[in-house]
Amino acid sequence: MSKPQPSGGLTIERSGTALQLRLTGAWTLPSAAALAGLIAGAGAAGQRRAVVDASRLDKLDTAGAVLLHRLYDRMAEQGATVEWPDPRPEYKTLLDYVGEIERKPPRPAWRGTGAVNLLVYFGWLTLFFLREARRFVAFIGQVVETMVIEARHPGRLRYTSMVYHMEETGLRAIPIVGLLSFLIGMVMAYQGASQLQKFGAEIFVVDLIGISVLRELGVLLTAILIAGRSGSAFTAQIGAMKVNEEIAAMRTLGLNPVEVLVLPRVFALMLTLPVLTFFADLMGLAGGALMAWSNLGIDPFLFFRRLHDTVSLTTFLLGIIKAPVFASLIALVGCYEGLRVKLDASSVGRLTTRSVVQSIFLVILFDAMFSILFSVMGL
Repeated sequence: MSKPQPSGGLTIERSGTALQLRLTGAWTLPSAAALAGLIAGAGAAGQRRAVVDASRLDKLDTAGAVLLHRLYDRMAEQGATVEWPDPRPEYKTLLDYVGEIERKPPRPAWRGTGAVNLLVYFGWLTLFFLREARRFVAFIGQVVETMVIEARHPGRLRYTSMVYHMEETGLRAIPIVGLLSFLIGMVMAYQGASQLQKFGAEIFVVDLIGISVLRELGVLLTAILIAGRSGSAFTAQIGAMKVNEEIAAMRTLGLNPVEVLVLPRVFALMLTLPVLTFFADLMGLAGGALMAWSNLGIDPFLFFRRLHDTVSLTTFLLGIIKAPVFASLIALVGCYEGLRVKLDASSVGRLTTRSVVQSIFLVILFDAMFSILFSVMGL
């Protein structure tokens, strides 16, 4: 017959200028109701510190960790900060995990009128996005810090891994990027021609294709394709490593996952996306020239001469300059979501989908910001 676990207990004693919180027994689910009553009656009036004594704590599970966080919050409400010197590693891991969940903004409880529910929902969304933005910015700071270290010690950069990812994200993406850019150029020429023919201004279809492809569509279409193709692959690859505990093994060996996994992918995509954008521009112009020749009778020589006369080098550069920014966003989001995968297979698929959506959203958001910036600068 198994020995019954002792019920959990909490004793609060004054010790000099601080309170001493003595945890006894098993802080587990069977003791949760009794412990909740003890926490509700806990007081720390006039004290600034509360020190945890867990020497007699026999067992702690998730329910007990939740109750401990409630105790911390109650002490904080009364002006005291809780300190737990040298907690056992398993207790600290569990408390950190539960604390991360507890800090998430709770889903709104629907009550009241429709307008109130809508206001509550938007408030919850705001807290959710602020929390996610804070974590993503912290991850970017970690990556930048690692980049500075790599710049001081270039030999630490994994060039073989970077070249491999350049092949995967760049060379193997050429067929799909070229085909879709060619078709987009044809569609733009056909739709533009059908409208410009009404005014006898068919020749201006060259201006339409040149400016739209070189300045906006070439880089935007390429970035969206790469977000769906390579950004999702980054999340899936790193997520699978997380599930197989390969990243935990890296940390055990003293390796930095950001240095080993993130930086080669970021640098590879930042180098390949401008080249892919240039190729997409060429294919888009080729598709537009073919449609203008077949539909409007504008021969390729006249098309490219008009393009040379009306579209400046600045238009091309304004498109290319966006490519490294979009590439860094796609790679960072893909790696960030991959590192957030939990130890279950379902989270790999969920976060892979989220990385694609977030990458495309950020690419379009930054493209709009670039458009506003260039407009203010008169470009």
